[in-house]
Amino acid sequence: MDEHKRSVVKEIIGWVIAIAVAILAARIINEKVIIKAEVPTGSMENTIMTGDCVLGFQLAYLFSDPKRGDIVIFPWPDNPEITYVKRIIGLPGETLEIKDGAVYINGKALQEDYLKEEMIGTYGPYEVPEGCYFMMGDNRNPSSDSRKWKNTFLKGEDIIAKVIFRYSPNFTWYSGVKYD
Repeated sequence: MDEHKRSVVKEIIGWVIAIAVAILAARIINEKVIIKAEVPTGSMENTIMTGDCVLGFQLAYLFSDPKRGDIVIFPWPDNPEITYVKRIIGLPGETLEIKDGAVYINGKALQEDYLKEEMIGTYGPYEVPEGCYFMMGDNRNPSSDSRKWKNTFLKGEDIIAKVIFRYSPNFTWYSGVKYD
């Protein structure tokens, strides 16, 4: 084989290896690092709108615990076949109570500027078990969340990912090019 043919073969092998590595890296990222979920209901409005998609970071809690206010992706405790997206409100070991629509953590009112509308109702008190979380939607009144679930609390080990990005499925990049 002459030098030119060897050079072409090396170039082809280099490209094949680069493409294989890229496919493998994309697969690992897609299965172990990032997860995409669509939000089919309005339970998280106005933070996440009906039909929006979210990206979750699966390694978010590798070196830290979930925090109040984090929005997470998880299997619904009452039916793990269904994936939910909700906000963490109650942390392990806390007492949570809802009085006339206001959330109280260990007797102190929780400030929540992300709610779509004022919540109606009184619930609890709830003692959040160790290793578990109390979850609520931002659109509280119609939200199916810890207040209404048969299995009230989400186990920390069941959190799939922390939501890091929201986008509309109709989103398109604007390139500045106009099409007719």
